[in-house]
Amino acid sequence: MKFEIMRERLVEGLNDVMKAVSSKTTIPILTGIKMDVSAEGMRLTGSDSDITIQTFIPAEEDGKQIIRVIEGGSIVLQAKVFGEIIRKLPTNEVEIEITGNFQTHIRSGKSEFHLIGLDAMDYPQLPDIQDDRLFTIPADLLKTIIRETVFAVSSSETRPVLTGVHWEVKDGELVCVATDSHRLARRKTKLETLPEGEYSVVIPGKSLTELNKILDDNSEAVEIVMTNQQVLFKSKHILFFSRLLEGNYPDTSRLIPSEHKTTVTVNGRSLLQAIDRASLLAREERNNVVRFSATSGSDVEVSSNSPEVGKVEEQLQAQSIEGEELKISFSAKFMMDALKAIDGQDVVIQFTGAMRPFILKSALDDSILQLILPVRTY
Repeated sequence: MKFEIMRERLVEGLNDVMKAVSSKTTIPILTGIKMDVSAEGMRLTGSDSDITIQTFIPAEEDGKQIIRVIEGGSIVLQAKVFGEIIRKLPTNEVEIEITGNFQTHIRSGKSEFHLIGLDAMDYPQLPDIQDDRLFTIPADLLKTIIRETVFAVSSSETRPVLTGVHWEVKDGELVCVATDSHRLARRKTKLETLPEGEYSVVIPGKSLTELNKILDDNSEAVEIVMTNQQVLFKSKHILFFSRLLEGNYPDTSRLIPSEHKTTVTVNGRSLLQAIDRASLLAREERNNVVRFSATSGSDVEVSSNSPEVGKVEEQLQAQSIEGEELKISFSAKFMMDALKAIDGQDVVIQFTGAMRPFILKSALDDSILQLILPVRTY
């Protein structure tokens, strides 16, 4: 196997697939990256057996030659070492040649490296995925959906299914829900391309976070295929496979209160900044709690009190306050995460009492819903 390639394109491809490679894997060959070279171009594959990323670098693009293939073939090379070498090579032209016994020679300018490769036949095969449950979604919308939900997944492995985001397709709508049992984030999206039937999967939060890093804002559409064990995201030159989490996701719809006693409409960005300031003093405390009170008048008060550090109070003008007076305490971090997901728009907050979960929604549309459990502070 022998070919020449533009270094910057190889670095880009390696950056994508390296996101799936973990040094903690129990399968030694998965610490490597698989490289398949043919006349069409090069496929790079990286995997930790939960996530698999494959990217394709075409031999020619827009009439410009990127890879000159002299002889095709496959090899697995140590991901970390190979990635570092390619990144630090002196020129943009790289020649890679594999001789007997998987000896790999990398040449660029006056620099030459010799690596010992592994047999690509030992590398696990990609999962075989049928396209019967395929739908497409614009890349920027997919990134938004991930950003608005993935922060609320659980970080504790005691209930593994809660470390993922529940994606459910029904009635022409995609509903994505994440919860760690103290808060919940839900995003609904109407899509025209959804296939018939209802189905639901739980995608690991870690997978969605990595997918979000890889997706370009300018890549047009992403094709999504769901099967019972795997989900596949296909973008221009990238295939991103993730295993799914097993187990039944709890029915979260009954957690969302249907009536409310107090409704506050307020500018999301101002509230976020006020809570951020109040949490400066709350941070010293273990639980980072901020108090919020809506009494008669048009102002709400955000405050925090830390016996050793001091206290802070801030008045914030609300656009409207309806219903009963209310004093409630909550985690500053949870509230700030929720407000960031709604992203600077006017926010409607609906409370059902000081010890009941409360809801945040955008004043403009109700596709995003955030739910937070308050904290007892007495």
